Amino acid sequence: MSEEFFDLVNGRDEVIGRATRREVHARGLWHRAIHVLVFDAAGRVFLQKRSLRKDSSPGLWDSSCSGHVDSGEDYDTAAQRELGEEIGLHLPAPPTRWFRIEACAETGWEFVWVYRLQHPGPFTLHPDEIERGDWFIPSELARRLAVEPAIFAVPFRLIWRRATNESGLAGGA
Repeated sequence: MSEEFFDLVNGRDEVIGRATRREVHARGLWHRAIHVLVFDAAGRVFLQKRSLRKDSSPGLWDSSCSGHVDSGEDYDTAAQRELGEEIGLHLPAPPTRWFRIEACAETGWEFVWVYRLQHPGPFTLHPDEIERGDWFIPSELARRLAVEPAIFAVPFRLIWRRATNESGLAGGA
């Protein structure tokens, strides 16, 4: 497997260099990522349970799709690529940008664009990336996050808080 490279960015999310995935994570360098939340027509959100083989948050529930922006890539291209790689969803155009999160400890020092997409599934889950997936009613997801936060990836907890503030999702589907 070839080494992954990410763009390093400054506090304004401007590219200032390039480094390997290993170096970026070991040194806590600022870089970029995407998360996509996929909803069905009933308002349920599809979440993935990360594979136990993942180097971060193994076995935890996370966004429908997430991943790093590769060096030289933009956010929209990364969102399209990750949707294809992780859940087998190949779109002719990127999903809709929803909101942005500044790099912080909770994101692993990633600037994150969160995307929103409506799609009914089914999805083809990449077994090296995802153990399984399931649909969640937003109000039930909010309850589970309050009762058992440790079963969810830390970045997802931040993203879901922001998502519910943006649209009132926790109130139910």
